[in-house]
Amino acid sequence: MRPDDKYSSARVFFIYFCEKFNYMNLHIQNETSRLRAVVLGTAVSNGPTPSIEDCYDPKSVENIIAGTYPKEEDMVGEMSAFEKVLKKYDVQVFRPQILKDVNQIFARDIAFVVEDKFIRSNILPNRIEELDAIDHVYNQVASENRIIPPEEVHVEGGDVMPWNDYIFVGVYTGEDYPDYITARTNQEAVMFLKELFPEKKVMAFELRKSNTDAKNNALHLDCCFQPIGKDKAILHKNGFLIEEEYQFLVNYFGKENIFEITKEEMYEMNSNIFSISENVIVSEKGFTRLNNWLREQGFIVEEIPYAEIGKQEGLLRCSTLPLIRD
Repeated sequence: MRPDDKYSSARVFFIYFCEKFNYMNLHIQNETSRLRAVVLGTAVSNGPTPSIEDCYDPKSVENIIAGTYPKEEDMVGEMSAFEKVLKKYDVQVFRPQILKDVNQIFARDIAFVVEDKFIRSNILPNRIEELDAIDHVYNQVASENRIIPPEEVHVEGGDVMPWNDYIFVGVYTGEDYPDYITARTNQEAVMFLKELFPEKKVMAFELRKSNTDAKNNALHLDCCFQPIGKDKAILHKNGFLIEEEYQFLVNYFGKENIFEITKEEMYEMNSNIFSISENVIVSEKGFTRLNNWLREQGFIVEEIPYAEIGKQEGLLRCSTLPLIRD
């Protein structure tokens, strides 16, 4: 095989093996390569407005108190618009099995893919049935690539950001970790990922957490940071607890390649857009400043309504579980 062939001999054999035994050929190296297959959550049978005690984040609580918690029909419409854009670009879209009165919007919380490994999240205990609802996808993965972390490893996909040689991980390691329902990924997860992917540089970032103030809470890493294109990123400084860790990302991408969002824009989830490719980004239609900047940088921006879903402190990236990128 010539050196300039797209795949190595080993990868060609792996693809053949997967096709022969009807296994899904998982492949995720970064956040922006051309998307081929994805799980998109669902808002169907989302259930009634939850009680404050049953909420997982402060923004949902704010909207319940204000009487503005999103309606199921509005969220279903927003997710349908997202699915339409994905299919416009010939992406294979899987949806969860519908569970009655269960919020299944945020597929990124329950699992994530790095390289060819499908890793089930150790999520909040009362969300475990959401994992069962994507068994039709999970069962297409070769058994050796189905990874279930040990019980002490707390991790959710919104905190795990594959970026070529790196895996960026959002964490909270304070002694008061158990007091924060918004702290979803711990130090044990960092060690677990280092052991699972020894050839990767796994880098942890301490995130700011609050159970009561959504404007001072980075629920996941993708709530204050996301790479886009080949060498650019969206950042919110206040989402990071440690200046040096934030500065690493500024230096890595270059200040001229970074779109720094305000506290209000972080609250509205401006960093939680979604890349279909290095050139195509799906964004919320109300993100005027961001969307204008993206177009100035040469991106194709597919604008859709997603603000109602954003009232639950998650947006486009949170709603997706990418399975295959080129």
